[in-house]
Amino acid sequence: MTTQRKVAILTGAASGVGAATARLLAGKGYQVLINYNRSAVRAQSVVADCIAAGADALAVQGDVAQDKVCEDLAGQAMARWGRIDVLVNSAGTTRFVPLSNLDGVQAEDFQAIFGVNAIGPFQMARAAARHMGHGSAIVNVSSVAGQIGNGSSFPYVLSKAALNALTLGLARTLAPAIRVNAVLPGMVQGRWMQEGLGDVAYERVKAQFADSSLLGEVATPEHVASAIAWLLDPQCLMTGQLMVVDGGFTLGRPPSAAGAK
Repeated sequence: MTTQRKVAILTGAASGVGAATARLLAGKGYQVLINYNRSAVRAQSVVADCIAAGADALAVQGDVAQDKVCEDLAGQAMARWGRIDVLVNSAGTTRFVPLSNLDGVQAEDFQAIFGVNAIGPFQMARAAARHMGHGSAIVNVSSVAGQIGNGSSFPYVLSKAALNALTLGLARTLAPAIRVNAVLPGMVQGRWMQEGLGDVAYERVKAQFADSSLLGEVATPEHVASAIAWLLDPQCLMTGQLMVVDGGFTLGRPPSAAGAK
């Protein structure tokens, strides 16, 4: 089967940024393959939303840290639709360990987190690129943590820095046929952060983040999905770029504004 509609593969798309992007792309006319690892019920809910938006959608389970899973995702998209136009690497994982707790992380934590956050996107890009034609695009969902050296844990921070470097390398390697960019959210509202931090800490951190951001807001998955969709647009003449989507958090409020609050 070959479809005239564009085809998107999204990893880690059962919830959060991946799910919001899947729904947005379905509404823009894409056929959508939704990868998930554990959240089958949530993934099927996203599939239902995409179908309701007029898309053909498919949920496929698998851990992108495994190369055979990445090859299978690309293979299933080709078998169902006969093409791959965009890839969104939104699968991600972490452990919430304060950076001050150096003894709180072990080598195994780095290996597990790098497997999903950095190796997985490389493997997915390799698997998908074989089938992507001129004008295709890849967007990696990274984090400002990889730029500012602060985040949920050292393994997470370093994995996102690696993903940023991977974005630049892939942009050079796959040009001119395939554009490769990354979005770098700051804090994103939602279940992932709430479960990781706990309800009380989540509300405290969210308020602190909003207070420190120039726009006074904390991003939602839909905010980040909008940026991803823009980067995927063929009219977007950008590649190898790291787009920060954090409401101005990393810029910080000027002293006068901070003092006036």
